[in-house]
Amino acid sequence: MIAPKAIAPSLPPESPLAGEPANGEDPAQRIAELEQRVAKLTRINQSLMDRVERHIDGQGSAFSLFQTAISLEAQVRSRTQSLEEALVDLERSYHEAAKAREQAETARLRLFTAIEAVSGGFALFDAADRLVLFNQDYLSFWPGMAGDVHPGMSFSDMVHLAVQRKSVIDAYRDPDGWVRRRLRQHAECQGPTAHALSDGRWMQINEKRTNDGGVVAIYTDITALKRRETQQWKAALAKKTTLLQATLDNIFQGVAVYDAQLALVAWNNEFVRLLDLSTRCVRRGAVFADFQRFNDGLQPHGISEPRFLDPQINPLPLRLEQTWFNGRVLDIERNPMPDGGFVLTFTDITERKRNEEALRDSERRIRLVTDAMPALIAYADAEERYQFVNAPYRQWLGRAETAILGRRMRAVLAPAFYDRCRAYIRQALAGQTVAFEVELPPTGASDPDEQPRYAQVTFVPHIGLPQGDQNRVILGLFTLMQDVTERRRADAAIKEANETLERRVTERTAALTALNGQLQQEIAERREVERALQSAKVEAEQANLSKTKFLAAASHDLLQPLNSARLFVSALAELEHTRKNRSLIDNIDVSLGAVEGLLDALLDISKLDAGAVSPEIVDFPIGSLLGPLSTEHQVLAHEQGLAMRYAPSRAVVRSDIRLLRSIVQNFLSNAIRYTQHGGVLLGCRRRGDFLRIEVWDSGPGIPTDQLEEIFKEFHQLHRGPMLGNPLGGGREGRTRAAGRGMGLGLAIVRRVAKVLDVTVETRSVVGRGSVFSVAVPLGAMTASAAPRRLVGDGGSRPLDDALVLVLDDEPSALMGMQALLSAWGCEAVVASTGEEALEVLARLPRPPDALIADFHLSEGHTGPEEVSRLRQAIATSGGDAPPGIIVTADHTPEVEALVKQHHYWMLKKPLNPAQLRALLSSMLG
Repeated sequence: MIAPKAIAPSLPPESPLAGEPANGEDPAQRIAELEQRVAKLTRINQSLMDRVERHIDGQGSAFSLFQTAISLEAQVRSRTQSLEEALVDLERSYHEAAKAREQAETARLRLFTAIEAVSGGFALFDAADRLVLFNQDYLSFWPGMAGDVHPGMSFSDMVHLAVQRKSVIDAYRDPDGWVRRRLRQHAECQGPTAHALSDGRWMQINEKRTNDGGVVAIYTDITALKRRETQQWKAALAKKTTLLQATLDNIFQGVAVYDAQLALVAWNNEFVRLLDLSTRCVRRGAVFADFQRFNDGLQPHGISEPRFLDPQINPLPLRLEQTWFNGRVLDIERNPMPDGGFVLTFTDITERKRNEEALRDSERRIRLVTDAMPALIAYADAEERYQFVNAPYRQWLGRAETAILGRRMRAVLAPAFYDRCRAYIRQALAGQTVAFEVELPPTGASDPDEQPRYAQVTFVPHIGLPQGDQNRVILGLFTLMQDVTERRRADAAIKEANETLERRVTERTAALTALNGQLQQEIAERREVERALQSAKVEAEQANLSKTKFLAAASHDLLQPLNSARLFVSALAELEHTRKNRSLIDNIDVSLGAVEGLLDALLDISKLDAGAVSPEIVDFPIGSLLGPLSTEHQVLAHEQGLAMRYAPSRAVVRSDIRLLRSIVQNFLSNAIRYTQHGGVLLGCRRRGDFLRIEVWDSGPGIPTDQLEEIFKEFHQLHRGPMLGNPLGGGREGRTRAAGRGMGLGLAIVRRVAKVLDVTVETRSVVGRGSVFSVAVPLGAMTASAAPRRLVGDGGSRPLDDALVLVLDDEPSALMGMQALLSAWGCEAVVASTGEEALEVLARLPRPPDALIADFHLSEGHTGPEEVSRLRQAIATSGGDAPPGIIVTADHTPEVEALVKQHHYWMLKKPLNPAQLRALLSSMLG
């Protein structure tokens, strides 16, 4: 019997590749079948051998034995062949199984190599969540438990083991929660998840479900990435912190931030500066209790509000005003933060409080000025409600101020008087300035002989700024009333005298006709009448001259309070105001400017009519006159949206530069005021021995029949949408927003031209524009023709800390000048007499930088004399004598000559603040 060949042992069951199929057939199963077949053939062979042995008879027949042997041999040969074939098949199967096992081992080794070569940890779990396969990197991701991880271990056991060994930092804080989250992530394969390990590393887990229900997990070390992210986050946080601190340090408010534990986490420099805090309150680690202790040490100058000092009492936002121990007034706010804690904000409102008090004081002073003016002044809004009345207006109405302000005009004024004024009020609220005379209502007294009184009423609209593309807005109207009863009575008396005179002449003519025989006697009587008329004419001319002198004197006296009002308004304008108050101040300044222009014009006309103006004829380059005028009017033209062009000239003329400037300035002012589109041109043309100075404009033009009328006093034309005289105007050339002129500009031009003996010409085309020109004789360049230095030329410096002594016998002028100089940063000291000024000078720590004095002082003293005394006293004490400025409302040549004799500067009233500031800056610079 041939024994079957030994079968190769099968793979150990613990091998991960044991039992794997080869060529689609299980090798162990194939070997088992072959072994069964071999065992079966062996039993068959043994059975046949036994059968042969049992059937041989005892006689031992040779032939029978031979036949039996032959038969048995054939059967044995057949069985042996079958057995050999089975053994060959078994050997071939064994070789195939060995080859399959070798291939499986090779595949297993390659798989292990591939898994080990994977960058990161690799793990394979079967459908029962048991660990099947993993690499060494996978064990490195479990600090403290690498030796306990083995195939067949469930995922749940691994997670609990990680919690026990504290391999993951997330498991420290909430172990049960982390286990639940990790099991859910593994069961749902939620994509990449990151975990911090206890050894400082970070791992990222990517899990994916296999087709047979298992899970493949890839573990990646992302420590470097996390560190880069942490560094970037820290850098970004540091940058944001730096930007936040820079932002806090650059805001004008003091800011402090306290967290939920009331610890100071952020503050700025303004917080320390405003509160003058000690370093104990503003350092890292400081708490709100440190600030409370600092505040407790300041009582009673600290914060006494309990809700502020204890955030637990009232955690809601809190705001209060507090005067701090250093004198600052602070607006304090406390606002909570969403995550706990709060923010403190400190705003310095000291200046605002001072400005409010200064504004109230300025309002009181303005009211004092308006109450002292001899006119009835009132202001009503667009709904005709009174908002302001001065004392004369209240006295005229006979009511208290509380019974007037806020009420409509129809409810305050007498019904008949309001009905006469209603149409004019509507025109003013439509944007038109109107002036009319009206009879005043009776006072209500029981005097039966009371004569009616009349007033000149002017309504001026208050025009606001345009809003977007809309037209201008009318905010209200100003009312100015002046009693003209005496003037009307004088006019009536003159008219009656004229009528009486005409009646007498008529009667005398009838008598002459009736008494033709008495012709000689009548001629003598007519001569007597003629002499009487001549005498009346002389008296009328003298009366007219007296009237002119009276007007000049009255204008001079009005310049004093107007000068004080201008100083107060200029000082008020230097302060910070709300938009509404700024508009009121600007309107008052414009109104004062209009009054100033009117008074100047009246004063100039009075001087010209009285023959008090003597021209000072010199040779000078025309550019020294026209250049500054062009520069001054460039701004006005730009404000009106006009183009201002100037053609320079090198010509030299012979005239009075001051009077010629008045002519050209009125030409320019009129052209800019009443030109709505286009521009204005200033230039010169040579015409023989004369230089013609011309001002061209693209305005609406003047009708031919009005070219002579425009040179009359108070003559105004009404053309186009703007109201007012297109050619009259003040000396400074007001803008359209200031309303119409008074019709005196060209009247002054005609009188000045007569004094200078020059010719003024006018050409105009309606709808195209006008040309005004004056022909001046040419001169020769001499030393006197060199351009004079203007006030304010040269370098200047700020007026901060400049010490100025002001001498004036008018208290209002002193107050106004002191307020104006203080607003410019000067230190102003005042005195009303020369003796008082010497006493003030003795108390000063240093000599003043400049002296300012009024020309006419009390007890017959003059400003130049007192300034000379003060300069002498300063020089005697060893100081440098400061320069002097004389301010006067007396514009006569004698006064100007006296001031020049002392080598002092002279400024005329009403004082121009800009001119004074430029002069001070020039002198001190």
